[in-house]
Amino acid sequence: MAYSLYSTIPKKPLSSIFNSVHKFVLSPSPLLFPSLHHRYCTWSVSAISSCVAETDEHYITSPGLVAKEYADLNLADKFSEDVGNLRIRQHVNPLRHALMIPAEAPNWKEVFEDATLPLMVDIGSGSGRFLMWLAKRNSSSMNYLGLEIRPKLVTRAEYWVNELGLKNVHFISTNAMVSFQQLVSTYPGPLMLVSILCPDPHFKKKHHKRRVVQKPLVDSIVNNLAHGGQVFIQSDVLDVALDMRNYFDAVPDKLVHTDSVDPSLPCDGEGWVLNNPMGIRTEREIHAEFEGCKIYRRVLSALNKIELQTYQTNFKTNLFGPTRL
Repeated sequence: MAYSLYSTIPKKPLSSIFNSVHKFVLSPSPLLFPSLHHRYCTWSVSAISSCVAETDEHYITSPGLVAKEYADLNLADKFSEDVGNLRIRQHVNPLRHALMIPAEAPNWKEVFEDATLPLMVDIGSGSGRFLMWLAKRNSSSMNYLGLEIRPKLVTRAEYWVNELGLKNVHFISTNAMVSFQQLVSTYPGPLMLVSILCPDPHFKKKHHKRRVVQKPLVDSIVNNLAHGGQVFIQSDVLDVALDMRNYFDAVPDKLVHTDSVDPSLPCDGEGWVLNNPMGIRTEREIHAEFEGCKIYRRVLSALNKIELQTYQTNFKTNLFGPTRL
């Protein structure tokens, strides 16, 4: 049976998250600039909307929403004299020479209490709250690895991990584009889930080569993903979501969209998953939905040859079945 992205993860209620929170319009008005608002959404105010909780400035929008979503973690705002309150640069060029050096794999038996557990890797883990929330609820069944290109966020995330006493989550400061293969291939247990959630869009066409989802990374993910493992991608920028989708759909002999084999996962007519199956939203997702942006999600599953053949046969004979995008 294929591994289920959402089968063992408790769902967190998402209702009433916006109650009693006043919305400040910080991005261009969709009434005045509809095309601009559609394209940039939260990224037009990235200094606030991406890692706004990384500063000590008290905006009413983002910090309140993130604090409510992650209240269970009870994380301290001020945590370390070495790092302090963070002001993080939103956009990082992953092609800088200093960031093209692969990270060395850690001693997994020292990093995790049980290094044989199934592994989830979150590429672009940001503040790390998302993974810590999952790790706290699945302490004995799964390990979590966050790959983040900004070292200060990793330093703080590791501090929080120690404060929470979590033994099944770890963060590494690295460029996932060049380090994923080397890190994951040495992990003793199975790689069961890879998430890439709202990565930096790098809007300019000449900067598209900086986007994290490129063919080499997709190949590394597919080649290391265990049978039944899954890939979860999402973005609040349609162009980025389509770009990621196209890269992963280019390996149909190894991955299929989950709605084709799991009808319980609701999707819209274009194949985008309607609800976040993880039970918790990322910070970017919180900001995007608050500003009225649509989240484009896709979940893919790694199946063996027999399962793939069965899927492909059903697809050919059932003309009214799921649409393969």
